[in-house]
Amino acid sequence: MDSDASLHVLVVDDHPIWRDGIAEKLGAAGLTVVGTAGDGAQALRVAKATRPRVVLLDLHLPDLPGAEVTRRLLAADGAIRVLVLSASGERQDVLDAVTAGATGYLTKSASLDEVIAAVRSAAAGEAVFTPGLAGLVLGEYRRLVGAPERETPRLTNREIEVLRLVAKGLTYREIAERLVLSHRTVQNHVQNTLTKLQLHNKAQLVRYALERGLD
Repeated sequence: MDSDASLHVLVVDDHPIWRDGIAEKLGAAGLTVVGTAGDGAQALRVAKATRPRVVLLDLHLPDLPGAEVTRRLLAADGAIRVLVLSASGERQDVLDAVTAGATGYLTKSASLDEVIAAVRSAAAGEAVFTPGLAGLVLGEYRRLVGAPERETPRLTNREIEVLRLVAKGLTYREIAERLVLSHRTVQNHVQNTLTKLQLHNKAQLVRYALERGLD
C-alpha cells in the first residue's frame, strides 16, 4: 500500500466545524487532505481538480443525495474509493450507498482511530462497515431479490468462502487469519474471482455478493 502521505483524501460534509475538524485530524495522522467540500456539486469539482484516492463523504448534503454524489464521483474516476461517514445508520441509507458504489460505510459514532483505519482500508479497496451494518445490508438484499439461489457455479468453494468474508467487510489479513491462508493466497482468490465475474474492483465484488445473499 502507498504511504500515508501519498494517500490523498477529500472530506465532504456540510457542517464546517466537523468537516474542518476531521480534516485536521486526518492530516495530523499523516494522511494528505487535498481538499474539503460542503455540498455535492463542490465535492465533484474538487475531486476533479485534486484526484483524491479516498472521498470521505457525508450522505446528507444540501444539494445532492450522497448516493448520487457517489455515482457521479465513480463515473468520473473509477479509481476513487468512496467511504461514507454518516450520522445515519438506517438500513436504506447504507443500502443506497453500497448500491451506488461506496467501498464502505461508517457511522459518526466511530472513533478517530476507526475512521483513519477505514480510510486506509478503503484506499486498498477493502470493504469497511461499522459493525452490524454489513449484516443488515445482506439481509435487505436477500429480501429485495427474493432470496435467490445462493450457489455461484463459476466459483470454487474456497472463492465463495473468501467472497462471503469480503462482503462482511473483513480485510485480506483478517480473512487470511480466519481461513489459515497466506495474505497473498487471499489476494489471489479475490483477483481470480474478479476475473471470473468480469468485475473491476472490490466495491463491485461486494455488491455482487450482497445481491446474491452471500454471507
